[in-house]
Amino acid sequence: TQIKMRSLVGCCGFVLALLFSCTEQAVVRTDCTQIKSLQPQARSGVYIIQPGRIKSKFKVYCEMLPDGGWTVFQRRSGPAVSFVRKWTDYRYGFGALTQDHWLGLKKVFFLTKNKSKMWTMRVDLWDHEGGTAFAEYKNFRLGNEKAAFKLQVGKYSGTAGDAIRGVYQGIDQNGYGFSTTDRDNDGCSPCIFGDIAENDCSFSEGGGGWWYSKCGSANLNGDYHPTGQHIGWASGLHWRTWRRPAPYSAKATRMMIKSA
Repeated sequence: TQIKMRSLVGCCGFVLALLFSCTEQAVVRTDCTQIKSLQPQARSGVYIIQPGRIKSKFKVYCEMLPDGGWTVFQRRSGPAVSFVRKWTDYRYGFGALTQDHWLGLKKVFFLTKNKSKMWTMRVDLWDHEGGTAFAEYKNFRLGNEKAAFKLQVGKYSGTAGDAIRGVYQGIDQNGYGFSTTDRDNDGCSPCIFGDIAENDCSFSEGGGGWWYSKCGSANLNGDYHPTGQHIGWASGLHWRTWRRPAPYSAKATRMMIKSA
């Protein structure tokens, strides 16, 4: 009888340990930063997250770097994925997470709506000559859809220049809503550039969606221009405080956020 009792206790202990292990593995973290913090050896890849205060879970690509886990929301490396899209696509996202993609404005809003966390946005740029540059912004946040996912960024640091606030006064994209070819929030009615009157920046910038302000100095969702055809285009992957003076279209870009 004692042997049977010991066997039963041992079996129950094993089952409880197994259940506890499965429960631990099933826990979904709020973002890539939390994943990296709790699992320092975690590798870059696709993870399921559930931002605080929402019921939805969704997949994201986490870039696990020495300074923490970053949630990637834009990646471009070639022409395979078109960014000439309308509002609905930019709202929900498109592309494969392990390749070129846009995560989706609604998902980024869900991530940043928790005001107990402070978010940093990082923009990484690769040029056609083998160089790189970056821009980081503190206090990143998006407004809700009613506010057209309005962009909010704080203090800038980096090597690429502060293209969000622009190369000259009056084109600061901070505080502007997102625009697409079918949803115009760029503030032009029209905008005058020399002898050109511009009503819709999304059209002139290649059809991609962005936080245009009187067209502005930053847009990483325009047409992709390959090496040798990447200088001088009105459309492109532009960060105009970098690689001046002629409009320079980047070879690759990445946008991601980290919480603190």
